[in-house]
Amino acid sequence: MRYAIRGAEKTGCCRKACFGLMRRGLLALFLALLSFPLLSGGGIDALAQDELRAVAPENPVGGNVPGGHLGTSSDADLWKAVRKGQNFTVSIPDKQAGQMIQSDGEAWRSFRNSTLSNYGVYGLIGVLGLLALFFVARGRVRIDAGPSGKTMVRFSTLERSVHWLTAIAFIVLAVTGLNVLYGKYFLLPALGPEIFSILSIGGKYVHNYIAFAFMVGIVMMFLLWVGHNLPSRTDIGWVLRGGGVLFKGQHPPAKKFNAGQKLIFWSVIVGGLALSLTGLALLFPFQIPMFAEIYVLLNILGANLPTELTMMQEMQLSQTWHAIIGLVLIVIMVAHIYIGSIGMEGAFDAMGTGLVDENWAREHHSIWVAEVKGESMPDSSSHGPGGAAAPAE
Repeated sequence: MRYAIRGAEKTGCCRKACFGLMRRGLLALFLALLSFPLLSGGGIDALAQDELRAVAPENPVGGNVPGGHLGTSSDADLWKAVRKGQNFTVSIPDKQAGQMIQSDGEAWRSFRNSTLSNYGVYGLIGVLGLLALFFVARGRVRIDAGPSGKTMVRFSTLERSVHWLTAIAFIVLAVTGLNVLYGKYFLLPALGPEIFSILSIGGKYVHNYIAFAFMVGIVMMFLLWVGHNLPSRTDIGWVLRGGGVLFKGQHPPAKKFNAGQKLIFWSVIVGGLALSLTGLALLFPFQIPMFAEIYVLLNILGANLPTELTMMQEMQLSQTWHAIIGLVLIVIMVAHIYIGSIGMEGAFDAMGTGLVDENWAREHHSIWVAEVKGESMPDSSSHGPGGAAAPAE
């Protein structure tokens, strides 16, 4: 009896073990059937793709937008709007982020790196070439009567200080500004990236801070000399006779500043003002819009310029005009430096010591000499009555 019970128990255990093995085998087979599509490269993704194809069978680009929605009529229309600079709605504070592509940036970069850079080089090389030819053909403009040995006060200490403050600041700004435009073409290959980077970063800070000294110099120069630089009738004769520098012995009458100096003065004042305004816009980016207002005024005169400008467009215009005006002033100043140094005898003394030779003053500024000395005004002859040059001692 005891053995019969034990045999029945063993038979029940075996039967339970067999059933357990069968269940495990069926479960493994079921899992294998489920995983077969995944192993064969299809699976759930393939089923989802089939469903999306059924929902959007006419997708023009062959892709699938989540949810099966096309959104715009086609991707081409969407990217056309983006390429044209269309603004979209964003929730972040920087609303400019709603414009994915600003096409004006491409035009600005192309103009700056090609047209502007090329014409700037042409202008600099051109003025240097013309001055070299002039020096070969005319030589140094001498004092025809020779130095008299007598001097006159041409500029006071204050006037010379203002001149040199503005001049030195401009030279520093010109050098550092030219590095921004041309440094990567000339200095970078010669110095290497490490040294060029140090010079460029340092030059940037020098440019930013020395600009305020230039602005102060411009204002003081205007206050000191604007009364002497107003156009007058004598300027016409001076221009018609080439300023007395083209031909030897020609000395048209002139006041304290002749027509050429007046041209330089107004170039510095007007150009310096434009450089200051555009420079401030670059120093404080996206804070000083001005071109939209300028365009409004120009449109009154008949221009057809856009008056709704984004701050990014304002920045691009500021940078462009800052570079253009800077290059033009550099070309003008190169000619001014030549005439005021090696180009004309006795000219540097005016801003060097403030004293000029009396014969030099009579040949180049005869009306001013007559006013200072209380003599009769010279006529259109070389020196005029009462203003003859003193013989050299």
